[in-house]
Amino acid sequence: MPFRPSHRQLEYLIALGEAGHFGEAARRCHVSQPTLSVQVALLEKQLGVALIDRMPGQVTPTPVGAEIIRAAKVVLSGLDEIRALAISSKGNLGGAIRLGVAPSFGPYFLPYLLPRLHRQHPDLKLYIREDRPRQLEKAVLQGETDCGVGPVPFHEPDLVAEVICRERIYLGVPHKHPLADHRSVPMAALEGMRLLTLGPGHRLLDDVRKLAEMSGAILAEDYEGSSLDAIRQMVSIEMGLSLFPELYVRSEFAKDENIRLLTIEDWQGTRDIAFFWRKSSARGRHFQSLAELGRQVAEGLFASGSIGGT
Repeated sequence: MPFRPSHRQLEYLIALGEAGHFGEAARRCHVSQPTLSVQVALLEKQLGVALIDRMPGQVTPTPVGAEIIRAAKVVLSGLDEIRALAISSKGNLGGAIRLGVAPSFGPYFLPYLLPRLHRQHPDLKLYIREDRPRQLEKAVLQGETDCGVGPVPFHEPDLVAEVICRERIYLGVPHKHPLADHRSVPMAALEGMRLLTLGPGHRLLDDVRKLAEMSGAILAEDYEGSSLDAIRQMVSIEMGLSLFPELYVRSEFAKDENIRLLTIEDWQGTRDIAFFWRKSSARGRHFQSLAELGRQVAEGLFASGSIGGT
């Protein structure tokens, strides 16, 4: 019979790859260091390849070891899905969901979603991870996260995306800026203006970069915001202009009198938000239900129409 790695061996290998140290990996797995070391060495012998480079005080996966670790995460995620499907017969969406959220959307959406989700599934455990959209997509594909919510993933055929809403994207300008008295401006009015943005991995960076290319605005290469709050503060002290998505604006701009929000007349100025999960996931029905609830919540949030003077 062909050799098949055990569940525990895969867990040990993943922990060792993440920890980079046998002692720390053993602590994470709640076993002794010799037990973990022996099982990883046995796995290497059974597979006939070196999975770990062992150096004094540190270990790192070999190239093939890194590939096997990625595959092992997906395998273990699949086993978790089998357990979740059994639990779901109790009407609990599988008992637990590891949900990844984009920082430009999740913190302003979850306070409305979670109470309704808890009322409908009171025993559901939701483990929330906040990260940049591209990292979330990678985590979902590798089985580290079950489902994500944020801007629709691009060019990811192995992900299913269920759109729940479309957000307007507003241009924020300092209240004393020459454009501040306008409700909307043509894209050409941004020529030569300095645009601030979030760092790599954020879809808003892509939006700002495209807008800069189309309008002749200048992308602020010397500054990458770590959060929308940080960028909002920079705009308020006249360090530049930036883009802000609608739900963030509704949540955080109510008392900010130092920034004016405008629309750009000849630019699309929207982004689609979706729940997304692996196409191969056995729990697609669970995530579809979650996305449907998210859509209902979003419809209520955006039902009041446009914001501010736009």
